[in-house]
Amino acid sequence: MSEEVIASQEVIENHGWRNTFAGMGINLALGILYTWSVISKGIPQSWGWNESDKSWPYSVACLVFCLVMVPAGRMQDKISPRVVASIGGILVGIGFITASLTTSLIGFVIGFGILAGAGIGFGYASATPPAVKWFPPAKMGMIAGIVVSGFGLASVYAAPLAKWLTATYGLQKMMLILGVGFLCVVVGLAQLLKPPHKVLQFIKEYGDVGRMKRRAMAGLPVTKKDDLTPKEMLNTVQFYMLWFMYACGAGAGLMIISKLAVIAGEKGISMGFVLVAVLALGNGGGRVIAGMASDKIGRKTTMFICFVLQAVLIFLLSQATDKNILGTIPAMAIISALIGANYGANLALFPSITKDFYGMKNFGANYGLVFTAWGVGGFMLAKLAGAMYVKHQTFAIAYYGASILLVLAAIMVFFLKPPHHIEEVEVESATEVESVTETESEQLEMVASK
Repeated sequence: MSEEVIASQEVIENHGWRNTFAGMGINLALGILYTWSVISKGIPQSWGWNESDKSWPYSVACLVFCLVMVPAGRMQDKISPRVVASIGGILVGIGFITASLTTSLIGFVIGFGILAGAGIGFGYASATPPAVKWFPPAKMGMIAGIVVSGFGLASVYAAPLAKWLTATYGLQKMMLILGVGFLCVVVGLAQLLKPPHKVLQFIKEYGDVGRMKRRAMAGLPVTKKDDLTPKEMLNTVQFYMLWFMYACGAGAGLMIISKLAVIAGEKGISMGFVLVAVLALGNGGGRVIAGMASDKIGRKTTMFICFVLQAVLIFLLSQATDKNILGTIPAMAIISALIGANYGANLALFPSITKDFYGMKNFGANYGLVFTAWGVGGFMLAKLAGAMYVKHQTFAIAYYGASILLVLAAIMVFFLKPPHHIEEVEVESATEVESVTETESEQLEMVASK
């Protein structure tokens, strides 16, 4: 039996939902990043860290995370998402274990910031592509939203778990336990990741295999959306517009996430970890809702709504005090949940629009480059918030700056247009299409329609 026939038989079982929930599970573990505000609050005063010092491991983790996404995305495109995600789980585990062995700032920067940050990048880069490749473009936003929702929802369990482990065993033992646990979970779930056979992926992206096969065999061109390489993407102005918008949207949300426990204390709310968990619920839910909404009303419209609403919410947060209704626990919980939802929306919208603009073939590498905006935005605004608090004992200036950036991002949406790269080309994989028999065509079309 030929390799082509074996391959076609292997894809008759659709593994789309298996990949989707495996990716979501990986992100549920990697989302420990979002509990840093709880972890940092548990750092003993005897360690001698100030609020600016506590920003460093988180800020470095965000920066390393986004930078690693570029090579990790390319590796999962070329090698295997299973292998790359396994590397991510190992690095996260080693990073947490390293941090558990030290009380120094540099030790946490190396362990949590560099090693765990790199591991999160490898794991995150491998979770979404194999899932979305199993589904047609019309479901891109929804599937991406489900996969990345795990990252946002992680704090729902991780924040109270980290708080309980710290209170029971101490901060260092907590880091050790989580490190071993996440290593096992991520590496285990990574084994479930499996992208579709390249013929099925081509069908899902471009349509009817029968029509493509007939045109290819006749030597006729097939209308195909061009898949831009990373280099070609960098030559489009749309990339830089998306990058700026992503940096603003993600940076504003990460700034609040990194300091939410401290912000709660500033408002006189002692149960800051509850707000972290509420924000996480909004973060996870916002990804799914925004992904589904963007499939229906469009990516740009959804982006504009999220940017404007987030600017308003962060401004309201700047006005909240323990002397007005905005500073009450119910109001802070609502604001936190909505800030989380609007932040989470970015993580569903930007991978979807990257695929829309630049195609699926180099999606891992291309989105890795776009994702650098997430890390740079988070690094800059988290550090800004920490520095302003040390200097002025308030986050007000950081709030106003983030709101202004969000308004600029919302305005930029009106100028964002898809790059022009639709062209008539010969099917690159025409020989592959020709090798599919009539029976196999029917089977593949049936799977593609599921």
